[in-house]
Amino acid sequence: MKKMMIGFIVGFALLLQAQVPAQHAIVLPTIDGKKLHIVGTQNGLKVLEYPGKVLFIEFWGTGCPPCRMSIPHYIQLQKKYKDKLAIVTVEVWGTPKEKLKTFVKREGINYDVASYGDGAYFVRYLTHRSGWEGSVPFLAIFDRNGDFVTMQVGLLNAKALDGLVAKLSSMPLKVEKKSPAQNTSSQPTPSENNTTKSPKK
Repeated sequence: MKKMMIGFIVGFALLLQAQVPAQHAIVLPTIDGKKLHIVGTQNGLKVLEYPGKVLFIEFWGTGCPPCRMSIPHYIQLQKKYKDKLAIVTVEVWGTPKEKLKTFVKREGINYDVASYGDGAYFVRYLTHRSGWEGSVPFLAIFDRNGDFVTMQVGLLNAKALDGLVAKLSSMPLKVEKKSPAQNTSSQPTPSENNTTKSPKK
């Protein structure tokens, strides 16, 4: 928990450095065909498909031992808090999509997974905001309002994560005041997802 608090202090300032404009959303395709729309805010980000949920964003690799150790914890958390928690992950070691699909099926992963080929734009965006330097597993946590809570590189204690989700999911949602222009606006326009070659391990 102490490490998580250190991550909060350092990461909070970094996450305020940049944001995707509210009228644009980053489109993150998952390996099972879903398209998630991610919007940056002043204090964090939101996934439009998961309003009011605690949000985990993880960068990981299929060949990373700590990443693989995290998977059973995330599976159990997603089952326990299925109506309160959304877990969105990007495999950043460049595992080919078909092999990634096989890995996800074999491990019984029940949360969102995107390949680096489809998620490179989002990875660059969050890297810019968080100062991520490439180590995995990397986890960023946001509360029900999309506000940044903490981030951590490395394996986190399962009980600590469970307790944090329980606490965050019980927090009230903010009531957002919309201007007349916002009330008449449509769904945020998806931005183009530029892709780059997968990073080296």
